[in-house]
Amino acid sequence: MTATLDPQRTQTPSRPPRPWYRRRRFATLGVAVVLVGGAAGGGIWWFLRDDAPAAVDLESAAESLGVVTIDDTTAVATDAAVVDAAATDAGAAAAVSGTWTVDTSIGEFSYEDSTGTFVGFRVEEELSSIGSTTAVGRTPTVTGTITFDGTTLTAATIEADMSAITTNDSRRDDRVQDALETGEFPTATFTLTEPIDLGDVVNTGAATTVNATGELTVHGVTTTVTLPLEAQLVDDTIVVVGSIDVELSTYGVEAPTAPIVVSVSDRATIELQLFFTQG
Repeated sequence: MTATLDPQRTQTPSRPPRPWYRRRRFATLGVAVVLVGGAAGGGIWWFLRDDAPAAVDLESAAESLGVVTIDDTTAVATDAAVVDAAATDAGAAAAVSGTWTVDTSIGEFSYEDSTGTFVGFRVEEELSSIGSTTAVGRTPTVTGTITFDGTTLTAATIEADMSAITTNDSRRDDRVQDALETGEFPTATFTLTEPIDLGDVVNTGAATTVNATGELTVHGVTTTVTLPLEAQLVDDTIVVVGSIDVELSTYGVEAPTAPIVVSVSDRATIELQLFFTQG
């Protein structure tokens, strides 16, 4: 006797539909993964985005002392904002002759907005999936003096503690310290080697631009450079800002690397913002 197979019984039974609450759970999990991934990517962008502080400039530095610059003369700022330049007797400015010392008590230091003394660097880098950014590091630990004989700058020595450099990312801080080998070479210095006659303008409170020739030492390597500077006597404080481009390889510094870093320029800008007072 031949058995007859029921075609319907030979078919593979289909899997019952997944309950609605399980489908919702998996959908919610998928959305969560997308959101977390997006947040992580956004967090990386926020952490490493190009939020470099502005480069140094004399007007901004002078304003941190509570003054405004008008037609190359200075006036004390008041609640009324800008003071008439005619109210300033530029000829009454104190003579600069003598020795002035870096004053780190003026202003405040932060990565985003430094209103006091600092020395630092700026270098361009390319980051994976982010693009070009400007890496900036600054140290507020600066010492030094400048000496005037009449209106001639006869001596100047500035020393910066490179082990105190701060950037916008602690991970970058460690890389910078390694690249500069601050354990062995903790300081960078600039020493003037040629006097500069600034003329009577130095006593008037007017802004002036000079080129300072001297020896720059970074990472234990010393070279002769000409450093462009802007300076201004503001009440009883001399404000100085300046910057110079250098090749890192000249000083034996290898640009720091990291998995996210595609490339780092060998050219860096050294910048400074200094406040000097007497006594």
